[in-house]
Amino acid sequence: MLIPHDTRIALETVVDLVNTAPDGDAAEVTRDGLADIAALHTFVRDHHVSGVEELGARDLRAVLDVRKRFADVFGAPDAPTAAALINQLVAAAGTTPQLTDHDGYDWHVHYFAPGASVADHLAADCGMALAFIVVAGEQERLRRCEAPDCGRAFVDLSRNRSRRYCDSRTCGNRLHVAAYRARRKEAAG
Repeated sequence: MLIPHDTRIALETVVDLVNTAPDGDAAEVTRDGLADIAALHTFVRDHHVSGVEELGARDLRAVLDVRKRFADVFGAPDAPTAAALINQLVAAAGTTPQLTDHDGYDWHVHYFAPGASVADHLAADCGMALAFIVVAGEQERLRRCEAPDCGRAFVDLSRNRSRRYCDSRTCGNRLHVAAYRARRKEAAG
């Protein structure tokens, strides 16, 4: 699957945004990665979200709402549901597609309006990246980690769509080692 550079960056950003949500698993509850304005500043800086000036409590609330709505896209049971959710996000952001070549990147499209809030910026650019996946008929690539104690979002960009675990933790490795040990124990009697 050929994905343009700007779309790949937006997909990485939306996955990271969704994964800032606290993990509700009782075994290991992780804190909210966007618990305050300082964390939002860090997220914006680390993801090179352009055109963002001052951030306040209103921005944080709006980004948390967008995060929840993106999480719903990753949980969508089918392409029509995902498309409807993405359409709502993108429409609410008031998209204004523009070609740009800033910061040493070749020409690419920004979907957010000039002066847009950080939430609208994320909703527009990341929403359009997810739309690209749905339009390509690849909605099943928007996944959640299958490890029982994880559930983090990821985009499966493997050639044969076989990825089952996130790469932000050691989920796949842990489960494979546990299965190996269980087989060895069973074989030992």
